[in-house]
Amino acid sequence: MIELENVAYSYSGEALLEGLSLSLAPGSFHFLTGPSGSGKTTFLKLCYGALLPTGGRLSLFEQNLAGMNRDDVAMMRRRIGVVHQDCQFLDHLPVAENIALPLTVSGQASPDQAGNLNELMTWVGLTERADALPPELSGGERQRAALARALILSPDVILADEPTGNVDWEMSQRLLRLLIELNKMGKTVMIATHDLALIRAAKAQVQARVLRISNRTLQSAGADL
Repeated sequence: MIELENVAYSYSGEALLEGLSLSLAPGSFHFLTGPSGSGKTTFLKLCYGALLPTGGRLSLFEQNLAGMNRDDVAMMRRRIGVVHQDCQFLDHLPVAENIALPLTVSGQASPDQAGNLNELMTWVGLTERADALPPELSGGERQRAALARALILSPDVILADEPTGNVDWEMSQRLLRLLIELNKMGKTVMIATHDLALIRAAKAQVQARVLRISNRTLQSAGADL
């Protein structure tokens, strides 16, 4: 689904990542670890086409990213749901409309989608907060809304950047269960996190591969966790 072959990324002549090789297979579950500033967010941006590699080959759904134009990339990214670390929303719109924004932007908004939106909001436990404005949400509610927004286009892959970074342990576990449930539905999941306790908790529930960014490259964390 997403394949990196000896991918590198440099900025202003400085190598940030290099020698990255990875294949995200359908239905796989990955964790991405590494210290702050190691390049986890940059790696995820490469995986959904927000950044272009400066070396190597990156394929999205068997298409070489280098040969795709902007419209092709935009269409491809509909198959990848991203939960951003800052989970920004439009504060003047209620939660339900924020979650539905990808449908509007992609021209897929229709009365038929209302049922899907309601079902998704029920799944993340936000039905009673549908009319609330983003500033009125707790940290956990914002993260669940961000997850729902990432899922509204029914993507094949979910990439989550520190989704539990600003919530307590109980909410971290709730978010993790939602992501594991998605994986059991056949979705490919990658979670970037520095929370090793979260990874250990997940490995008791799902077969997950743990990767670490160290010295600008990607390594298997193996039994270190």
